[in-house]
Amino acid sequence: MHSNNTVLIVGELLVDYTPAQKGAPCKLRLGGVAHAARGLWSADLPYAVAAVCPKYLVNEAQDYLKSIECEEFIWLGDVVGAPNVIVIGDATEVSHQGYEELMREAKEIKLQRPLPNLSDYKSVLIFPGKFDLHPLANALARDAQISFDIAYDISDFAFLEPFKGRVQALIISTSSPLFLRVGKDEINSLLSSASSLQPEALLLKENRGGSRLFTFTDDNVEEIPATLGATVNSVGVGDAYSSVMVALSPHGWSTAAWRGCQVATAYSQSTFPDDIKRDVRRGFKLSIEALHAIGGTTIPWHERKHYSIYLAGPDFTYVDKHELDQAVESLCYHNFNVRRPILENGELKRPASEGDLQRTYQKDCQLLKECSAVFAVPLDRDPGTLVEIGMAIELGIPVITYDPRHENNNTMVVVGSDVYSHALDQCLNGTFAAIAKMRNTAP
Repeated sequence: MHSNNTVLIVGELLVDYTPAQKGAPCKLRLGGVAHAARGLWSADLPYAVAAVCPKYLVNEAQDYLKSIECEEFIWLGDVVGAPNVIVIGDATEVSHQGYEELMREAKEIKLQRPLPNLSDYKSVLIFPGKFDLHPLANALARDAQISFDIAYDISDFAFLEPFKGRVQALIISTSSPLFLRVGKDEINSLLSSASSLQPEALLLKENRGGSRLFTFTDDNVEEIPATLGATVNSVGVGDAYSSVMVALSPHGWSTAAWRGCQVATAYSQSTFPDDIKRDVRRGFKLSIEALHAIGGTTIPWHERKHYSIYLAGPDFTYVDKHELDQAVESLCYHNFNVRRPILENGELKRPASEGDLQRTYQKDCQLLKECSAVFAVPLDRDPGTLVEIGMAIELGIPVITYDPRHENNNTMVVVGSDVYSHALDQCLNGTFAAIAKMRNTAP
């Protein structure tokens, strides 16, 4: 028998597979709503799971979830034609994670008819997937408070209309196609669209830039900062955040979001459940007031375009620069305004005339002075890039130096840069930190 404050987690169970990377072995673990389950377990919060998954996963899922104190496992339906396996290209999410679901075109979900009874649960968090939501609306209690974490399988809030009047919270991230369609350019269109469902709150998860909590009952907006550290694995981090926030909502949305963020931070820094639980328990000993005082990094998605980042690097057509291209992709994925002088001011012919050299030099210098930060990728010890690093240091412009080939670890570059690293993840964190510092000190 479940307790009155048990949260029912509804969604798909999948198998996550992360191929081996340099310095990291391959990783295979139960994914989908299992991430939410691990988050709740780590926070010592009661929960049950109602899942769609292939029949071959049912027994293993039951056994695993029981081991992490799931009160009840309910099998909602079968997946046929596909194994429900996700291959993850980038587990640290420096850019798009590159999820690939095996045999997704052949996948078919067959919900049980009728659905199992779910009316005992009064607090429900649904992770929409490729299954039909309408039968769920009838299977859940009329007085249930239902929240949704919207990732990839909902293209319009209108799909949730059958739940109108019972919606407690809507949770969405900046990587969601729904956000990119409705809220990418300005937040009000997202809020207006979401408000039609009459939720109490909306949480916008903004990756390394923190989160924003919008409470419709009092028109309040609160920024929940991110705590940046080395990302071991970002898969499921948002699910853990959402589940803990919903479970703790009786304590107030603000407290619930801050605690959920703590769990998300711990979840990003390990894939070993016992270590996550240990870190969450330690973190929860801090009061909410102490968390506020510690703070973190906050740069709302919609403000990032206001800060121009000068790309210093050999961005030429005739060189091998795949690391530089990856850095650009990463910064753009996180909605920064990347200024590429070679693209904007032209790539000089070889050899270049004296006049062309002068004009390009002046334009590049002016562009550098207009930017908030410099992201440098000095491949092959490119002399122009090293000069630009020096100019930015002298001008007092923050410099983040990404040195993937370990070529520039000299005193002037290492000490002069605000961040110097061979890891793009660390340089991305440094960019967020530098911009957040500017935002905090702006008038």
